[in-house]
Order: sequence, then C-alpha cells, then structure tokens
Amino acid sequence: MSSRPPGEIAAKHQFKFVYVVSAIAALAGLLFGYDTGVISGALLFIRPQFNLGPAEEGMVVSGVLFGATLSAILSGRLTDVFGRKRLILVISIIFAIGSIICALANSVTVLVAGRVLLGLAIGVASYTAPLYISEVSPPSIRGALVGLNQTAITVGILASYMVDYAFAEHGQWQMMVGLGAVPGIILGVGMLFMPESPRWFALMGREQEARAMLSLIREENEIEGELLEIKKTLKEQRGAWADLLSKAMLLPLAIGVGLAVFQQFTGINTVIYYAPTIFKLAGFQSNSVSILATAGVGVVNVIMTIIAISLLDRVGRRPLLLIGLVGMLVSLLTLSLAFANADALPYLKWIGVGSVMFYVASFAISLGPVFWVMISEIYPLDVRGLAMSLATAVCWISNLVVSFTFPILVKYAGPPVTFASYAVVTLLAIVFSYWIVPETKGLSLEEIEQRSRAGMSVTTKASD
Repeated sequence: MSSRPPGEIAAKHQFKFVYVVSAIAALAGLLFGYDTGVISGALLFIRPQFNLGPAEEGMVVSGVLFGATLSAILSGRLTDVFGRKRLILVISIIFAIGSIICALANSVTVLVAGRVLLGLAIGVASYTAPLYISEVSPPSIRGALVGLNQTAITVGILASYMVDYAFAEHGQWQMMVGLGAVPGIILGVGMLFMPESPRWFALMGREQEARAMLSLIREENEIEGELLEIKKTLKEQRGAWADLLSKAMLLPLAIGVGLAVFQQFTGINTVIYYAPTIFKLAGFQSNSVSILATAGVGVVNVIMTIIAISLLDRVGRRPLLLIGLVGMLVSLLTLSLAFANADALPYLKWIGVGSVMFYVASFAISLGPVFWVMISEIYPLDVRGLAMSLATAVCWISNLVVSFTFPILVKYAGPPVTFASYAVVTLLAIVFSYWIVPETKGLSLEEIEQRSRAGMSVTTKASD
C-alpha cells in the first residue's frame, strides 16, 4: 500500500496522462516529418524513372507543400468548428490514403496528386497537433510537450531516411512512400481514446464538458481556477479575421508571420527534401552513400531537438533561438565556401557534410521548435485558431517557394550563391529575433493574453 497522499498519486497519474495524450497527438508530427522527408531518397529513383527535369522535380517535392498551404489556411476555422480531436482523426485517414496513392502511382500526375493529398493532411497536422497539445498542457511543461511535436517531426524525418536507405539498393521508392500509411492508422486508432481540448469545449459554451476534460488532466484543486481563467479570456463571439488587425494583435501577428518566413527562407527544407542531392553535388557518387549521409543528418536532427525540448522551459525560448540562428549563419557561409572551392579541393566535400550537420543541429535548437511553440502561445483564445492558421499558412507558402526554386537556383545560380542567399536571410532573422521575439517561459496562456490585452507588450518576460 502506498504511503503517499491520494492527491499526490492522482496528480502523478494526471501528469502521465497528459504525456500520453501529447505523445499520441505528436504522431501527427511524425507523419508530417515522414511524408516530407521520404521524398529526399525516393527522388533519386523517381527522377530517372519519370525522366524529371528541374521544374517537374520541384513539382513532385512541392506537391505536399501546395496541399499543406491550402489546408493550413482553412485549418483554424475547421479546428474551431469541428474540434481538435475530431480533425486529427480525419487527417489520420487522409495520411493513409495519400501514402497508398503515392505508392501505386504510375505517372507523375498521379504521384503529384497523392503528394497534394498528403499535403492537405500535413497542413492541418502542423497547426492542429501543437494547438491541441498546448491546450491540454500545464504551463510548467507546456514548452516541452509542444516541443514533443517537433521531436516527432524529426523522428519522422529520420525514419523516412532510414526507410529510404533500406530500400535504396533495389530502388523500391514505392515502398518508401507507401509505408507512411502505417503510422497514419496508428494515429487514428490512438486518437479514438483521447479527450477533446477543454479550451475548445469552453469556446463552444460547453462548460460541463470542459470541466470533465480538465478533471482528466489537472489536479482537483486546479480545475475551477483554470476554467475561470479560460472563461475570462473568451468573448461573446468567436474572433473574425478582421480581429487580427486590431492594435493588440499586430505585434503577435508580426512575430508569428515573421518566424514562419524565416523558418523556411533560411533554407532548412532544402536540406530535408534534397539532402542526398546536395551530397551528390558535393562529390559523393553513390545513391546509397548519399542517403546514408542523409540518415546521419536525421540522427543529428533528432538528438538536438530532444536537447532543445529539455531546455525550452528552463533556458527559455529566446536564448535557444538566438544561439541557433548564429550557428545556422556560420554553417551556411561555410557550406557556400565549400561548394565554391570543391573542384580545387576535393576534401571539402567532407567540410560540406559537416556544415550541413551543424546547420541542422543549430536549426533543431532554434527555429525548429521555437516557431511552433510560439504560435501556440502568443495569440488570444478567441482568435488563436485563425492566427495560428495564418502563421502556418505563411510557413507553408514560404516552404513551397523555397523548395520549388531550390533545384532551379542550383542549376542556374550554382550551390555557392544559393546557400549564401540563405545566409543573408539568416542574418535578418537574427536581427528580427533579437528585437521582436518575446520570452514566454513560465507564463500560462491566459497570462500571456491578459498582458497583451492590457496593453503590455507580449515581450514582457515571465520574471517581470
């Protein structure tokens, strides 16, 4: 028989349950990572089979991004209308169907159509999963749990690289893309047993259900206080798009949109989608070796993301963001110089590999997790869905532009100029982050909103 008080036992159980809920929801992030990363290795075999040129190659890669952009724009309203849990259930089915279509594709048109369908699911997942996790998490561990979604994205990317390598010898790209159906099915089954967000119930005016959901994830003495805080932040009607232009929303909106643009235009997804191609450009001839080196990038991504998640609620968002951006800048400049001198100094291909690894590590502790954590925190509840969907849509539009133009830039401007241009954007991101991006460590979602609505800058530190 336990000697601990019943309340302590209950609190421990509720914390465990919150972790379980977050882990299941984060499978959406894993699918996000897998279906965006798997194309990097598969492309080496799809390219010759369908005789792809640079523009067609960009279409195959960016089909996912086109779909994600469309769904991200709509996901805020869809999530507010149908609920966080129900929407995640729907996209789990779309993930499975899209993967199967891609695996059975016998033409570029069908393959791109399957990729667009996957993109529709990814766009919703990229917005809904971190929102859902944020709304069920207590403030003390919210950063870590929302960051769990980013960890799942990196694990999904790594898994896709390993699957690519496993099937590379025989060029079985159909198996590479088709296996994405498996985690989609697991996500759907898991979400059947998860609770809905209590904040969504409150938003719908369903107070008793909100209280019931809070009882599953909070200690008994916290339920009424948190419910009262949630109710205080709600307006009589849900926010409209016009509300995003209010004076109180301008700074949070600029932060979310700015981070979305910088996350993509610093070039991260050129590495995620084209890493084997980059390594072949650097001088590695074998497809298998290029994919294996890419798997090494995936390992670095996962490890550094896990480290970042463990630090988000201790060190804070801003320090990680700024340190990582400086590392990205150094890496991109080094990579540009390595490509510029690769013909004269063949050993520089290894410098290129090291630069890519350090670049990904720096991203994984900064723009990777911090963007998703920030946009789940800084917006008022009544417009959170709309604001997050806008930031997510901007992220996907930026991703689409960068990913589609990368093979064209490499062909006509060359790798040195391409990576130098990403370095310039990274320098701008450092300036933006230093002067504008807030620290939200330790603040509840309601505290962040109250400070903003009271006319206090959301850049106010938790310790203030």
